[in-house]
Formats: sequence, C-alpha cells, structure tokens
Amino acid sequence: MKPSLAKGTRDFTSLEVSRRKYIINILQKNFELFGFQPLETPSFENLSTLTGKYGEEGDRLIFKILNSSINEAKDDKKTQMLNDFQKALDKPFSSENLTDKALRYDLTVPFARFVAMNHGKLTFPYKRYQIQPVWRADRPQKGRFREFYQCDADVVGSESLLQEVDLVQLYLKSFAELKVSVTIHINNRKILSGLAEYAGITDKLIDFTVALDKLDKIGKDGVVKELLEREISQESIDKLDFLFNQSDDALENLLQLKEKFAGNETGLKGVEELEYVITQSLNLGVDIQNLVFDITLARGLDYYTGAIFEVKADEAQMGSIGGGGRYDNLTEVFGVKNIPGIGISFGLDRIYLVMEELNLFPEEATSNVEYLFANFGGEETLEALKLIIRLREKGISAELYPENAKIGKQFTYAEKKGIKNLVFLGEEELKNGTVTCKNLEAGEQKTVSLEEFLG
Repeated sequence: MKPSLAKGTRDFTSLEVSRRKYIINILQKNFELFGFQPLETPSFENLSTLTGKYGEEGDRLIFKILNSSINEAKDDKKTQMLNDFQKALDKPFSSENLTDKALRYDLTVPFARFVAMNHGKLTFPYKRYQIQPVWRADRPQKGRFREFYQCDADVVGSESLLQEVDLVQLYLKSFAELKVSVTIHINNRKILSGLAEYAGITDKLIDFTVALDKLDKIGKDGVVKELLEREISQESIDKLDFLFNQSDDALENLLQLKEKFAGNETGLKGVEELEYVITQSLNLGVDIQNLVFDITLARGLDYYTGAIFEVKADEAQMGSIGGGGRYDNLTEVFGVKNIPGIGISFGLDRIYLVMEELNLFPEEATSNVEYLFANFGGEETLEALKLIIRLREKGISAELYPENAKIGKQFTYAEKKGIKNLVFLGEEELKNGTVTCKNLEAGEQKTVSLEEFLG
C-alpha cells in the first residue's frame, strides 16, 4: 500500500521538533516564573465530560471513539452494532453502545473535570499550565489542523481581576521573548450581554454576537444584512450603530458605553471590569497599542462569563495565535460550584508558522551535532570514542561516523546533517597528542592540542 498521512496531521522533522521545543521551553519557563504548576490529563475523556461544553458547533467537531464493547461482542451482536454504527455516521451520535469516549477537544474542560474531582486536595487559587495535543474533526487549512498542541495557563479559585492583569503580562513577556510582535484584543462577556439588553435583543444574544464578530471580514453592511437575516429589527440595529464607529482610544469607548448603559447593571459591571484591567495594565507599562478593546470580540460565549482575550500577530496573516477568558461556571456542570476560573492558551502550531514566515527562529533552535569524528578504524576509532565521551560529559554533542569509509563519504554525511565540525584523530594526531578540526561552515582547518580542544 502507498503510505499516507491522515488529513489534518503532520510528521515533524528533527528541525521542526527542535524549533517547537524552542517555543515550548520559553512558554514553560514563563509559566513557571508566573507561579503556574504543570498538569497532564489523558488523551481521551468520557464523551459525557466533553459534550455540551463547546456549543453545538464545537460538539460536532469532537472526535468520538468507537466503543470497545463492539470488539468484545459475539460475532452476531458485533455485526448488528457495526451496522448501527454505519447508520449513525451521517447523523449525530446518540447511542451509548456506539461511542462513550472521545479525544479531548481542548485542555480547559479536562482541567475543569480534574478540579471538580480533586478540589478537596487543591490549594486555591490553583494555578496550572498544560502543554499537550488536542484533536478536532475540523476542515484542515493553513494554521488549522485536526491534531495540534495547546499550551494553557489557568487560575481557578479567585475572582480577582488581578489575574486578568497578570495574564496580559504573561502573554506580552512570552511573545516578546519569541520576538513576535502581537496585539492583545480584549472584551468582556458582560459588555456583550449589556449591548443585547440595551438594544432589546437579549433573546438574540448569540445571533447578535456571531454577526458582530464578522465585522472585520464582511464590513458594516454585511453585519447589518446578517442581523436582519437573523430576525433582529432595524430599530435595534439603529441603536447599535455606534458600534461601527469606535475610536482608537479604549478608555474613551468605555466611557461612551457607560453613558449607553445607564441603569444597565450587567453592562456597567462589564465596563467596570474591563476598565480596571486596561488601566492597571497601562500602569504596569503596557503600551496601549498592544492592548486593544475590541467590542466585536465574541469567542467562547457558551462558557466565558467575563474577560475575553484574543492575540493576533502584527506582521503575519494568521488569525489568532492565542486566546482565553474568564469562565466562572465551568466546574458547576460537574457538580462543584463556586470555583471561578480564568485561563489563556498559546497556539503552538500557529506561533510556529508565524515565526517561520518571519524568519524569527535563532540558530540555537536546532539540534545539530557539534562534532563528527572521522572513522579511521583500528586504534584511532577507540581513542576517538574516548574523546567523544569526554565531550559528552561536558554537554557537547559529538558522534563517530560508524564505518571506516572513504573520507569524502564522511564529509558528505556531515554536510547533509548540518554538523558544524569534522574532527580527525588519525595516526599522526595520536602520536603528537593533537586533534585536527575542520569547521565546515567557515572552511577553516586547524590542529590543536588535546587540552586546548577540550577547553
């Protein structure tokens, strides 16, 4: 058979793995600097744990796992179960004898499940970070895969808005070290609810926000057309017309909302929360150009209750490369109340694509061997291996070419692998206590004593 990859998945070469590790190491270091502790959860969860947490569209993208009981069933029963499974492929799964588990869709819901199961043992506020793959039955395209990594940082057990301020700092510090210029877009779920109340369309909140979220793609006319198609009256649309004329001053826009929300408790609470986060971030030195109040931002409305974040790269067309928000009710679905939470995610795969496009990976973000020792056979081979051991003890990567082949072949091997130096430890060098080292990048060759070579 012809080998092939499943759609939406990828193999990673040594260079790609090294570059991904470079990003992960920076994120992991900053997670721990900000007080987050590592956590890992299983690749798959009970289907009931995941469904109903991401909205109707999200539920459709969950990868479901065929129930193992089918394989354990007797032949006649197995045939019937497989027939039922085949019939179910074109409609939503509803039979527990077909599937009762699924690959995790994100890291947040499994985290909420973990907290609900272990809340009596955790010290709150509990801060965790998690770097693991997730799976979505999505349509593959640039920057969107069916298997990809999320890098999450969450805090549960605190309602303090200082958590939002700290997460803004975490985002900016991490992307600054990756040398990716970004803008953090921020909104608040309560502001969106307040807008719906102000326009008299509380029952149309999701319809309203879904259309508004497309403003940068379809423009004002497109949004208005879609609002009308979603049976939102022209009168309500007219009341919301000011949304299409926002200034670049976030605090000025919030002041305008305060006036609109007079007597609107939910909307005013959202403005107050967002104003605090933006003001405190500015007081800590954040450039207002890097933190934008985006009133059209409406991601995660099925579970976010307060702040909503989305991070975009300034110099690449990639969509969001990070996002998150406050979710004060998520553990309630597992029977545990009063554990508020907030979290953010870094999109590792999209960050990689941005850094690759902008040529931002440093030379050290590779795993090339420092020294290749030429193989001359006999005593020289044993002495070369002894020297390689001493280099490795110093944390310097080195290897011996495995066969006593023609030197040209050994040269070619080193060049193709990107090895920086080819080392000759032949009969003459052994007699004189020296090594000859050729730098393949510069083309320079010199002979030095063993002591000098080992530093």
